[in-house]
Parts: sequence; structure tokens; C-alpha cells
Amino acid sequence: MQQQESFALGEKSFIKGTHVVTIFHNENNLYSVVRVRIEETNEACDEQEVVVTGYFPRMNEHDTYIFYGAFKDHPKFGRQYVAEHFRKEFPHTKEGVIHYLSSDLFKGIGKKTAKAIVDALGENAISKILADPHVLDDVPRLSKEKAKELYDSLRAHEGLEQTMIALSQFGFGPQLSMKIYQVYQDETLAIIQQNPYQLVEDVEGIGFGRADELGYQLGISGNHPARIRAACLFVLEHDCLQEGHVYLTEEQLITNAKQLLEAKRDEKIPESAISHAVMMLVEEGKLMCEDGKFYVPSLYFAEKGIVTNIKRLLQQTEAVTTFPESEFLLALGRLEERLSVQYAPSQKEAIQKALASPLFILTGGPGTGKTTVIKGIVEIFADLHGFSLDPKDYSKDDPFPILLAAPTGRAAKRMSEATGLPAVTIHRLLGWNGVEGFTHDEDEPIDGKLLIVDEMSMVDTWLANQLFKSLPDGIQVILVGDEDQLPSVGPGQVLKDLLQAGIIPTVRLTEVYRQAEGSSIIELAHQMKNGTLPSDLTAPKADRSFIRCQTGQIADVVRQIADNARKKGYAVKDIQVLAPMYRGPAGIDRLNQTLQDLFNPKSEKKRELSVGDVVYRVGDKVLQLVNQPDENVFNGDIGEIVAIFYAKENTEKQDLVVVSFDGNEVTYSRQDLSQITHAYCCSIHKSQGSEFPIVILPVVKSYYRMLKRNLLYTAVTRSKQFLILCGEEDAFQLGVARCDDGARQTTLAEKLQQSLLPLAEGELPLDDANIGMENVSPYDFMNEQPS
Repeated sequence: MQQQESFALGEKSFIKGTHVVTIFHNENNLYSVVRVRIEETNEACDEQEVVVTGYFPRMNEHDTYIFYGAFKDHPKFGRQYVAEHFRKEFPHTKEGVIHYLSSDLFKGIGKKTAKAIVDALGENAISKILADPHVLDDVPRLSKEKAKELYDSLRAHEGLEQTMIALSQFGFGPQLSMKIYQVYQDETLAIIQQNPYQLVEDVEGIGFGRADELGYQLGISGNHPARIRAACLFVLEHDCLQEGHVYLTEEQLITNAKQLLEAKRDEKIPESAISHAVMMLVEEGKLMCEDGKFYVPSLYFAEKGIVTNIKRLLQQTEAVTTFPESEFLLALGRLEERLSVQYAPSQKEAIQKALASPLFILTGGPGTGKTTVIKGIVEIFADLHGFSLDPKDYSKDDPFPILLAAPTGRAAKRMSEATGLPAVTIHRLLGWNGVEGFTHDEDEPIDGKLLIVDEMSMVDTWLANQLFKSLPDGIQVILVGDEDQLPSVGPGQVLKDLLQAGIIPTVRLTEVYRQAEGSSIIELAHQMKNGTLPSDLTAPKADRSFIRCQTGQIADVVRQIADNARKKGYAVKDIQVLAPMYRGPAGIDRLNQTLQDLFNPKSEKKRELSVGDVVYRVGDKVLQLVNQPDENVFNGDIGEIVAIFYAKENTEKQDLVVVSFDGNEVTYSRQDLSQITHAYCCSIHKSQGSEFPIVILPVVKSYYRMLKRNLLYTAVTRSKQFLILCGEEDAFQLGVARCDDGARQTTLAEKLQQSLLPLAEGELPLDDANIGMENVSPYDFMNEQPS
């Protein structure tokens, strides 16, 4: 391809070409893959056409663009031109201008109108309009409305291109540049040059550090009010999202903001300036302040909303139908006869108390019988009210009256298996669809007579508020969870606060039934709750064991244990490795590579797709990382890759990965693969709400930062049948000794106590399911222990 003299030697790499076809275009972030016919370039390029990738608006066929970037070799697609920014070249002939103005880019402008514009303004019509929109007044029969639409559209296209170029010069990549433009449109450059710190408030993905770099380039001083304001907002939001707090005290907010501001610039910032910025943010409603506590507004109002709706639920006497004790006992007897079981007196009392309460909490550790009580509540509730438990007996106009929900898909599946009834995620129950939010709220509540929510410890403040405000009057609600597990990933500790408030009827299950059947896992978990460990932690047990090894040995030890389990006939889905950190020789990423090589090695018979350093193969076990309600797949769901289709094989002209989540097949394009990750080993946080037959848990001192009692407790209680610990005994002891209780700052319990008087609280022990498989030992999965 001949290089043109119009571009000086050594100028930035460019390709000028005519758009031929759009191969892929994402309307949300504008990522595009297009084929271009080259007209000019200063690159060594012999091809007539080239594939260009980048972030562009939808391009018009046959229009000419200049792309600035560089050629790169894609491991799958070969040579591509990756554009950092672009600009459109407007046509210069009368015919070209008429064709352009009558294209789909300009609504209401046909060829006849376009010709009239060119006849009146000449072949430089576009530049004349951009310079002075009033020149369109000279075009006969062109209405003012059409003239304004035409000018606005031209400005929008011109503005985007100029903005992308300017943002690239500020150091923003094309993806982030497009995100900024989508927020500010034509005002982008003016806003950034005036106050780059506004980005912290308005654009997701831009933190204080990035905005501060830009502020420094623009010469904004270290004590500028806009800089201090942005630091205060960033500190509060960061601590809420990263530490789980709902509020910060004034001292915390000012101290943390001061540290952030002074760490970035060699300049002292007076506390009075920070305090003034905080007060201004409160006046504007950007922060909420109450009793010396500072909140992100959404969290402040979420806590208040939870209190309001709990009060409403507790005060609705019509929600509970009172039955004579004799009727309850008859129903219980029918259930015992049908299931061939006999409930203990404490279990009977727990079920009866739950059925008599409009809002009720059931909490307790593993093996204490939460599942048994849930099943009893469902069965007897249906019996006493005359409801059928067969969903087929109901219609859209007469929906199933009993609702079961949990935070994750796997937790919902466990609920369904335990009760024999349909269960869904909380997001699905509330009709969450991502972009538009939730279908159900106070104006359109859900429809049901009884709602049971399991794994309530995983529910954060935002989701809890959405749930409670979506509950109709007249519904009975039962919340189930283990307060000693990890708190929610998002801000707050809702279950713990509800229990601490003491205003909701509650049963704390303390008697362990599975322990009587020889479960040393349950025994270990309950000792951990109290901050102690058994003296025989490392001694072999029928269902648990401990293998001593160092950090550098973890990957090999885990592989050995998993291999022996596989040889004994256990499926990959039954063997779950849990770890607290992603990086390092004992991290999740390394362990996933090791286990993929074991369970699903490279083969000519298996298709695979590389995404950076990660390779996905047909047969891989993968974990969903984000909620996708349209596909009925949610954060925490585990599936298997069942097919991979390459771009040349499908009409979409892109690589596709198909994952089966218990029969529900979801298709991912290459751009969507950030939504999944390998699941041979997963984080302890992601395992919440799940149980696995075999859990392998490495614990070493290199995990130090993450080793805490509730984290290890959560991991241990994921094991149904066999728990295999490996690592350093003193690291495990260290983690159990470190208690995280009370670390999160919330005001939900306090607000509930101020709003409502405490109700009586009972403590009833209950039963649970058998662990089974008494004659198998974890040592069946191991060879000799490493020294």
C-alpha cells in the first residue's frame, strides 16, 4: 500500500480507510470490530483490507475514517489494527456530501433534502454548518426542527471524535474514554479541564488516584477544594465497598482523607479544609450525616428502609392465622407419619413458634437442624392452610403461595433439594434485570403467603432493603442463616444486626445432632466458633484429616489429594478446593492451573480458547462471577463448558463458549468471558451458600492477611462428608484466634432498637440430616504425607 506525502515521516501510526462491514458492535460500551478498505497509511501493509478494533459508535457503510493505533498479532484472529482513537473524514464532493447527509445517521434527511442543502451551501456544507448552524436558514423548505436535529447530530459525531483524541492525550485508554464520553457527551472536555475530580463522582471505574494525576497535569493545587471534596467522597465509598462499613465517623473520614491527599502530593492539607469540604457535601446531599456518622446516601436510606419495613411486617397481625395447639399437633403427627420420623420436643416448639410469627429468624451453626425445621415449617404451613405443595396445581392468576429464596443459585438449589419445592435467587424473586433494576418494590410487591430466605448472612444492606420493601402486607417471613459465617460481600451485616437488635422473634439452634452421629467436621466448626481448636486437630479422623506442608508444596499436595479422590470414583464437581487469596504459589489462580492440568488436560480432541494467560477448554469447571438474570445464571453458580465455537464457524463471526449450569446453557462471547473463571479452586467468599462432598482447604501463613475465624469457619462448614486440611497448623490456629466480630460499622441494630421494643427471644435446639458414608476416610484420597 502506497504511503501518502500528506503525513510526515515518523508521524503517529494511522490507517485511513472506508468502512466495509461491522463484524461486532457492543451498544453498551461501543467496543467494535470492523473491516476497513485501506486508502492511505504510513504502516508497512500489503493488504487491501484490514480488521480494525476499538471503541467507536456504529459506523456508516462506505464512510471514510482515520484510525490511530498500531498493528498487533492476535493469537486467534491474526493481524489486527488496534485503534486508540479515530476521526471521521467528511466527504468533499457534492455527491459524497449528499450520500452522507441522507444516510441513517441523520433522521428525517432524505436524498432530496440533502441535495437541497448541498445546492444551497456547496460541497463544504458540513464544515459551514458546524461553524454556524444558521446557514441552514438559507436552505429552502428545511424546517427549524430538522435543521436543529441535523446540526446536533453533526456536533455529536464531531464531538465524540475530538473528545476521544483529547482524552487519549490525557492518558485515558479508549474504553475508559468512551465511558467518560457517555456520561458527559459534548461537555466532556469542558468539565474535565474545569474540574477533573468530577470524574470520581460521576464515572464508575475512575478513582481518586486517576483523577488526581489528571488534576496534577492541569496544574490544580494540592489543597484545591475540588480535590479535597473528591478525596472525601472516594474515602467514604471505598471503605464502604472494601471494608463493609455503612458509615464512617468524622474522625475516620477526615483522617483517611488527609492521608490520601498528602500521600499523593508533597503538601500538608489542614483538617479544617477537609472538615469544610465534608460539610459542603452534606449540604448538597452527596453525603448524609447523623449523630456524627457519615454515610453514602444509598446506604443511609437503605438502613432506614429496612427499619421501616421490619416495623410494618412485625405489626401486621393479619399475616398470621392462629390455630389451636391441637390442630398443630395433628398436622405434626400427620407429617411424622408421612416421613416416618419423630420430631424432638425442641423441634416441635421451634416449628410452632415460627408458624405463629409474622417475621421470624432461625439461626444456628452446622448440624443444628435448620434444614429439618425449614422442611417442617413448609409442610405444616401447607397442611394447616389447606395448600397443595404441587406447583402444577397453581396458575399465573393463582400463584404458588410458598416462596423459597437464597442469595446464590447454588444455595437456592440446595433449598429446593431439601424441601422438594421450587427455590430461586433473591434477585430473580425480585425481578432484577440488571440495567433497569428491580421489577418488584413497594409499589409492585411480590405475591405469596409464606417466604423463607436461606443464607441470610450473605445479604447486604442494599439487597435487604430491596427485599423488605418488596414484601406485601399479609405475608409471613422466615429468615434463616448462620451468624458466625462471613458477612456479605457488600456493605453491612444485616443478619447479625437483626439478631443483635433483639426485636424479631428468634430461635438460636445450639444442640448439634450430626455430632452425635460422629461428624468431627461439625465438632471442629463449633469449637472454632468459640475461638478454640481440638487438641487432636492433626490426628486422622473418619471424615477429616490434616496434612502438614509448606506454601511451596501446596499445589503438589492439593493435586495429589484431588487425584486420589478422582481415582476412587469421585466426580470433579464433588471435589472443591477452597482458598482465601488469588495470587502466589498457593493462590487460587495457581491451584486452578494445577487442577485443570489434572482434571482436563490439553488434548487434540478438546477445543480450547485462550484469553490472555487463561485457557478455557470443553469440560472445564467454571464459576459465574456476575448476575445475569436474563440467562437465569447468578454470581456463585458453578457450571461446565460444554462447547466452544470458533468465529469462522458461526454467523456472529466471533468465538463463543457455551456453559451448562445444571442443564441451563448460557453462551458467552469472547468479550463476556470476564464473567466466568475456573472453579476447580474458588475463593471461600464465593463458596458461601454451597456444600460439597469433599472440601480441600489449604491454610498457610502466606495467607496471613486473610486468615480470620469467620473465613475459616465458613470454609470448614462447606464440607458435607470429608474435610482435608493441608498446610501449617500454626497458621490455622492464628486464623481461628483472629476474631472479626464488630469490625463492620453499621447502625441498623441501633435504629431497630430505637424504633421497636424488643420481643421475647427463645433458644431451641433442632435436628439435621445425616452425614452418611461412615466407612470412608479422607485418607482414602491421599498417598503418603509430604515431609
